[in-house]
This record gives sequence, structure tokens and C-alpha cells, in this order.
Amino acid sequence: MNKAKTKSKFRVAWENDIPICLEVQSDYQWQELPWKQIEKRVHKLQKRIYQASKRGDVKVVRKLQKTLIRSWSAKCLAVRRVTQDNQGKKTAGIDGIKSLKPNARLELINKLKMTGLSKPTRRVWIPKPGTEEKRPLGIPTMHDRALQALTKLTLEPEWEARFEGNSYGFRPGRSCHDAIEAIFNAIRQKAKYVLDADIAKCFDKINHEALLAKINTFPKLQKQIKSWLNSGVVDGKNLFPTNEGTPQGGVISPLLANIALHGMEIKLMEFAKTLDIRNPKGNQVSWQTKVKSLSIIRYADDFVVIHEDPNVVIQCQEIISEWLKGMGLELKPSKTKITHTLHEYNGNVGFNFLGFHIQQYPSGNYRSASNSEGKRLGFNTLITPSKEKQKVHQRKLAGIVDKNLTKPQAVLITELNSIIRGWSNYYSTVSSQKVLDRMDFLLYQKLRSWAKRRNTHSNKYQISDKYWHTVGNDNWCFSTRQGLTLEKYSKTPIKVFTKVQGIRSPYDGDWIYWSTRMGRNPEVSTKLATLLKRQQGKCNHCGLPFKPGDLIEIDHIEPKSKGGKNSYANLQALHKHCHDTKTTTDGSLGTRDIEPFH
Repeated sequence: MNKAKTKSKFRVAWENDIPICLEVQSDYQWQELPWKQIEKRVHKLQKRIYQASKRGDVKVVRKLQKTLIRSWSAKCLAVRRVTQDNQGKKTAGIDGIKSLKPNARLELINKLKMTGLSKPTRRVWIPKPGTEEKRPLGIPTMHDRALQALTKLTLEPEWEARFEGNSYGFRPGRSCHDAIEAIFNAIRQKAKYVLDADIAKCFDKINHEALLAKINTFPKLQKQIKSWLNSGVVDGKNLFPTNEGTPQGGVISPLLANIALHGMEIKLMEFAKTLDIRNPKGNQVSWQTKVKSLSIIRYADDFVVIHEDPNVVIQCQEIISEWLKGMGLELKPSKTKITHTLHEYNGNVGFNFLGFHIQQYPSGNYRSASNSEGKRLGFNTLITPSKEKQKVHQRKLAGIVDKNLTKPQAVLITELNSIIRGWSNYYSTVSSQKVLDRMDFLLYQKLRSWAKRRNTHSNKYQISDKYWHTVGNDNWCFSTRQGLTLEKYSKTPIKVFTKVQGIRSPYDGDWIYWSTRMGRNPEVSTKLATLLKRQQGKCNHCGLPFKPGDLIEIDHIEPKSKGGKNSYANLQALHKHCHDTKTTTDGSLGTRDIEPFH
């Protein structure tokens, strides 16, 4: 692409020493857009918003946000995220549009504008895992999705600088594993009481006026957000008003929910400073020590409050209940309880959080954990997969095995492997070895039953020889004669997980820190982690660093359809959109749906 051609297709304006591409001619192709420059331009503005918000300079924050929301580059990224990168891009709103052609994407970029208007969302019901209940989603139109993505690009850097350090849900660079590690750090040296709480219908009950007052952004954006909140929802042929809540399914909804719940930790820390805590000499300890004695860890609308005094925990529950009323919310009684990590309290001991069970167990003096001074504690803190999640996973495996009764063994192995790998990686950072061994045994029983039902006239030795073979040093592998082998839970290595530092954010610009963390994420496969390390955390196609939240795919440099091998030398990690671009030119387009059409 020569410079003359590029200039002839853009109309560029400058504001605050920042280039803003306002318009692109219709003959410019989607894949020809200068994506690398676009991403750099947007991130530079976001970083400046983050830094200004960090130092409390609201005037500069608003000025930069207005610049970003008008930026053609930001509009390009917003459209790409909802039409290419978003995993739910094929779900239509009330406009019936599931996806867009490249030319339609360019048209959408030039239509994005804050008008203060929006269309109703479409109600979709999805089942809750492990229950018969269904969760309502509100799917916006494609135009509103893109506009919400643009708003998120604008608002998120400001709030990432303000959010509390122990808030982990729906935030870039933070995960449930960070929340679990924070809980472990809070109880590892002392048994404590825990308020295990859940907010009732958080997304559906948030008070609009209270939320908008807390957001308190510039008028045009404030009016647009209000429009989305009040847009209504279409369920079947009926239109229902939305006088409260923010619809699950919207691009911006998780950010709005986090903003609504922001301040809970600050409120409790103010209370902690007033606690009566004395040292062995009878003197009051410092307010810093009092604050450290109380922990609150929140993941979206689930949270725990931890302290060694049950009366403090009870007071925290009352304070939070009162604080939530200001946002139109309340605690869910059936999912809120006070328990103890080591001893039984009100019939409870230990607690479940994000699919993990956290509990302390008495232990002999020589086997128990030690504190920072080397003194034996008399107990060990164990975090394991919760029994409920184990049962849900077992039911899922049984469904897959039953569904593939008449299909080839290779099909069953391929489908099971992805499930096994994901589940075992999720729990690979905790004390899960015994559970993983048990999962292997239970799955073996299901597979034996599957094999017998397929071969009713064969004896057990013939069945074993047909479906189980020796692979390497393992003499009992469920595998095909061609070498496709079922993954084993027990082969998953237990990893050490490092919690994200304090109030770090991807908008701080420290890509070495964030790319290193990404490669160590327990939910990242070994293959992808190896590629990320080899590529130094950068995409081989665009050369930009991978950011938390990016969709990353593994690509065959030489396509398999052209004889490319499945070896590390022929693999690379790419952004999903970069993978789409590369696939359109490497001859493997027929094997991958690159440009979906509606």
C-alpha cells in the first residue's frame, strides 16, 4: 500500500495534537485498514485517560473521552470487536442482523454517533449450568452493540483507575483465579469467619438513577447510557419496559454492574478503621493494621468478607445490606451465610466460591502449615473443586458419551478431550490431584459401559484390545490404533498461580508484565503458552502485543490442507481477526468460516 493511495482514501482532522480519522471512502477495503496504527492510536488515548483518572484530573479525563468517542479509529475497533472478535456475534437483536459483510462494517463505522436513542433488546433465555433455571439475556441490535463497544473503550480506562483492588470479575487482566488466590492469602495463616454472600438478581435490579449519578460522565454519553437502560426488551411479540437493571447480554452491561458495585470495599475499610483491636499490651493497633485484618474479595455480584471476629463479620453484613439499598439491591438470603474456615459455625464449615471449595483441616504438628515466623499452625488450608461442579461435570461427560454411542471412537475422544482439558486446567492451581484421579476412574467406568453397549457379542478381553492400547509408558489408554489418545485428568500438572498485583491494569502500558501473565494463565493451553513465550507476547501477523481479553487462536503457518505439519515449527499465535485475514490469503479459506454473511 503506497502512501498516496492511503491519503486519498482518508479525510483526517487533528484535535489536541491527536489525529482523528473522520471518514473513509467506500472503495477502501476492510482488510486494507491500517489496523496496527488504529490500535496504537486508540491505546495511546486510553492510556492518557487512565493516567488522568489516576491522578484525579476529571477535566482532562472528560476532554480525552470526548476525543476518543469521536475518533474514527475507536469506531473501527468497536465495529471489529462486535462483528469479528465477539464470540456472540452470530446472535441477532430485534433487527435480525447476525453478522456483517466487510463493506457493511465500513458503513456501520460511519454511522456510529451518540444520538441519545436506542432500540429495544431481544430477550433470549439460556439455561444455567447444573440447574433447570434459565437466565434472561437482552441482545441489542448490531448498531447498538457497536456503539456500546465504543462507549466501553471510552469509559473503561477511567474506571479501571478507580476500581477497588479486590474486585476481579469482568475486568481486563483479572480472573477468578486471582480472587481465589486473594482468599487463600487472607486465611492461609489464621482460621477466620467468612460472610459468603450473593446479591439477588444484581443485573436485573440496579437502580437507574443511582447508577447514572455514579457514572457522572459528560451529558451526551450520559444521555446515551440512559437510553440503553430504558430501551425496553422484546420477548416474543411483546415489548416490556426496563425501569431497573442493566440487561445481561449487552457489551457494556458488565462494566455498568461493576460501576454500580464500586465503593463496597471502600465502605468496609472505613468501618475497619473504627474497630476495637488491641495488641498484647492492651494498646490500640494502628488503623493500617485494622484495615489489613478485614478482607473483602468480590467477583461481579459474588463476594466474601473475611475476619477473625464473628461480630465484625455480622456488622459487615448489616453495613453491606444498607449500602446496597442505595443501588436498589439486596442480598439473596438463600445464598448468604456466615461460616468458619476451620470449625463448624451455625452448621457450616468452609464455603464454595467460583466453583472452588475452600476449607481448613486440622493436621498433626509436623504436617500442618507454618506461619511467616515458622510456627506450626495446626491446620492446612485446602482449596478443591466443589462437589457441585464435579457433579455438573460428570453429567456433561455422561451426555457426551451417550450422544456418541454409534459414532467412531475418534469422534468421542476429540469431543471429550476439549472438555477434559478445559476443566482440569481450570482447577490446576489448587489441591485437585485426588479429584483429578477420581475423575479418571469415573470416566473409565463410563467408557467401559460405552464399549460394552457397542460390542454386545464380544468378551471383555476383546473389548479391551479394541479400545484400550499402550501409549508410551502407559499400558491402559483409551485410544485409536491410529494414535489418537484420550487425555487423562491425572496428567494435568499442578501449577503455582501468582495473583495480579494490587490495582494493576492493562491500561498502565506495562506489556512485559501483562504478556508474561497471559502465558502463565492456567486456562491457557500448554501449546498456546509455549507460542506466547516464543513470540514474546506479540502477534506474528500485526506485531502488536496480546492484551488481556483478546481472542487468540493458533494458526498453521503452512495450512494443513497444503501439507503443513502439526508441529511447533509450523504453528503461531495470532489475534482472531489477524487469523481471519491471514486465512483469506493462504489458500485455506475453504476450511474456515472467515466472513460470515446474513
